[in-house]
Amino acid sequence: MALRVETALMGPDTDQYAGQGQNRPTLARIAELARQMEDIGYDGLTTPESGHDPFLPLMIAAEHTQRVRLGTNIAVAFPRSPMVTAQLAWDLANYTGGRFTLGLGSQVKGHNERRYSTAWPSPPGPRMREYFLCLQAIFKSFQNPDSPTYFEGEHYRFTMLPPFFNPGPIEFPDVPLYAAAANPYMARLSGELCAGLRLHPIATFRYTREVILPAVAEGAQRGGRDAAAFDLIGAPFMAVGKNEEEVEKAKNALRKQIAFYASTRSYHTVLDHHGWDGLGMKLHGLSVANKWAEMPALITDDMLEEWAVISTYDKLVDTIRAKCAGAFDTVTFVLLGETRDDLDMQREIVAKLHQD
Repeated sequence: MALRVETALMGPDTDQYAGQGQNRPTLARIAELARQMEDIGYDGLTTPESGHDPFLPLMIAAEHTQRVRLGTNIAVAFPRSPMVTAQLAWDLANYTGGRFTLGLGSQVKGHNERRYSTAWPSPPGPRMREYFLCLQAIFKSFQNPDSPTYFEGEHYRFTMLPPFFNPGPIEFPDVPLYAAAANPYMARLSGELCAGLRLHPIATFRYTREVILPAVAEGAQRGGRDAAAFDLIGAPFMAVGKNEEEVEKAKNALRKQIAFYASTRSYHTVLDHHGWDGLGMKLHGLSVANKWAEMPALITDDMLEEWAVISTYDKLVDTIRAKCAGAFDTVTFVLLGETRDDLDMQREIVAKLHQD
């Protein structure tokens, strides 16, 4: 089973998840990493919205790469109007020669209201549906300025595009849309309207097979689309190392990352699916109390096995194939710590995963 493989460009590291500081990217470092990752053989590079804008680094990556696919993983939708997002995506599609993919997510109510100063007037699902439909209408209007396609919904309206403000047709107008999802509604929505789904790593392998995949298939049927052409991108947590000692060290670091995400109430359905009742609210309580350092201890080894790819380098390909079989078409390497700097290991693993 051949897999496409992506990795993050300037993604957050372990200390950031534990509230202990941010990395500070530079233009030169972004360019260097983009060239390195393309040379290693990755099929895609993605940028998160984790303290930095996710679109800006892709301009640098576009300039310093030729082949690799570039995408947001993910940009937060609601703080940006559909037109603002469409203009960014259209220019990146043009500048990359069609290599750009637009990954969007809703984020949660608290972050929208309190961090982004963005209103939360209603449940996010129906608004995301209209957001994607509005984007598609704007893209069609950019490509066909003489015959604009307008959109009017309950939450978003696009009914004006004077020629002066239309960027005009480009060679690669079909911008692939990806929804971020960890729940059935967004999975159905992505199956109905999007090229693919960027699965949040909080979704365990079992949850993906038992909840997400059936929801995608239902959405594809609703939209009259071929589910086989759908690109489900998994981003499983990973704890890897050269030997068992390094793997144990990586597991302890990974607990910080998982505890950070599992504290978010919107993701507690995943925990409840496994019968881990009460864990989510314990983690949430500690996060609200700013006790980030106490949270990782609540993530047990059994939980890690459900969430993560755990392996030494020599068994990593077989472990990834076994965990991802029948679930993902594309896998995103979520590498932390020293594994990010082991370029030879990454080159070997990517090459092997490309093989049938």
